[in-house]
Amino acid sequence: MPFPPWSYFVGSAVFHYLGPSFAVLLFPSIGPLGVAGIRIWSAAAVFAVWRRPWRTFTGERTLTGKGWRTVLVWGTVLAAMNSSFYMAIARLPLATVAAIEFLPVIVLAAIGVRTGRNLMALGAAVGGVYLLTEVRIEGEPLGFVFAFANAALFALYIVVAHKAAQSDTGGIDGLAMAMSAASVFVLPIGGVQAVPALADPVALAAGVGVGISSSVIPYVCDQLAMARLGRATYALMVSLLPATATVTGLVVLRQVPAPAELAGVGLVIAAVAVHRGER
Repeated sequence: MPFPPWSYFVGSAVFHYLGPSFAVLLFPSIGPLGVAGIRIWSAAAVFAVWRRPWRTFTGERTLTGKGWRTVLVWGTVLAAMNSSFYMAIARLPLATVAAIEFLPVIVLAAIGVRTGRNLMALGAAVGGVYLLTEVRIEGEPLGFVFAFANAALFALYIVVAHKAAQSDTGGIDGLAMAMSAASVFVLPIGGVQAVPALADPVALAAGVGVGISSSVIPYVCDQLAMARLGRATYALMVSLLPATATVTGLVVLRQVPAPAELAGVGLVIAAVAVHRGER
């Protein structure tokens, strides 16, 4: 019996932050950009063995010009988004970055459907992010620059990945090609910081584990969910992310949220729960 679509999203939500929570522990020895690079390269290697994306070049699988553009944009977004995300969580609590991460999704949805309910959702989202940023903005302003950059890229990821999932570009094979492109794009970003891992087998193995748990399992779950869910429904389910990040950060990193941060996360979750897209 096939799994319901929402179950794939739950799997994605859990691993979306479980892997990065362990990645934070590698930052002192490798650095955020180095870990981001290892994450993408290891994921690309897994997809290469599993899905053989080079079949597109041998004629076993064909892509249109539009399909190639989607793959390249997808790969660019993956490289930039993961790098920005790691630079953000190196400076801010995981739950704070998670709440900011999906703010563009609810803002765009609320602006697109002008109802009282969605205006209320927008107000709650803005209030929640204000509480989160007010707690930490003085100490780590650069962290918020990366967090908001990651948020914008995350919204773009949802648009591109959802479009690909429901076209001949998508599915796990399309994801494999996009990850191969991302492995090239991230080389100048994370190559230098990743060098120390070559002399540390334990750190390298841990980085590979982060790649599998962060970029293989959740992105595969995303494709399986997006193929069965509308974009608005998927965006609504993103309300699970800050709650998941809060629990993961507490259990793995011992990041105990302050009352104001809990209130901020709660407001952002309420915003997505209240919001309703067009039927």
